[in-house]
Amino acid sequence: MNNKFELKILATSWGFTGTTGEFCDKAKKEGYDGIEVLWPSGKKEQDDLFAALEKYELEVGVLCAGFDRQYQKHLEEFIAMTEEATAQTTRPPLYINCHSGRDYFSYDQNKAFIDHTTRLSKETGIMICHETHRARILYSAPAARHYIDTIPELRITFDVSHWCNVSESLLEDQQETIDLALSRVDHIHARIGHPEGPQVNDPRAPEWEPAVNAHLSWWDQVVEAKRKAGERLTILTEFGPPDYMPTLPHTRDPLSDQWAINVHMLHLLRERYLR
Repeated sequence: MNNKFELKILATSWGFTGTTGEFCDKAKKEGYDGIEVLWPSGKKEQDDLFAALEKYELEVGVLCAGFDRQYQKHLEEFIAMTEEATAQTTRPPLYINCHSGRDYFSYDQNKAFIDHTTRLSKETGIMICHETHRARILYSAPAARHYIDTIPELRITFDVSHWCNVSESLLEDQQETIDLALSRVDHIHARIGHPEGPQVNDPRAPEWEPAVNAHLSWWDQVVEAKRKAGERLTILTEFGPPDYMPTLPHTRDPLSDQWAINVHMLHLLRERYLR
């Protein structure tokens, strides 16, 4: 084993309703190494982020995305956001996670996003990964397989919960594609999906044990590969708020505590991989 292996576990800002400073304070107290945030477009928001990161001594991973339904505008949005996030030197991110392209863009259109990030990563030295996310380039295992087979430079943020949902299975019949994807993973979104949805209501509940074990087995393989290579792995605990979190009818009260579940995942991952 290479002793240079490093694991950093980050908190998601998704669903947090307080200030950036309050979020960083809470993440630090829970023992997170850093946070993942959508790259803020405004100067004040960027300054607030950098000040909080410095005050609480946290690392940062950045989410970049395109949103427009029209290809050219979407690509331009994405390029602008990724270039701004990587050009700033105040606090270089551990990685850029990409919500890139759309499931209805053509192969060549989606490839333009990957080609851009490949060039940008080489220029900046920042790890840039494309997320396996519904509605995006890598929305399903079969769709991702074509990009994996044809683009050797593609690096992946592995949020396999989406693939379970899209394929309505725990992917037992797609092991070869899973193995290929795992060989490209540099960042993990640690949320537990299931055949009928992208998020179980509470991973601590015994009825979800098969889904939890399936996800852990996939993550185990990534950790083992990074250990052998002596490389850093980043993991985001990413159980989300409603409507990812199931709710009660009428009141829309969440069935579980999002923050508590993510902290549970933080401790589970630390104990499993850093013991």
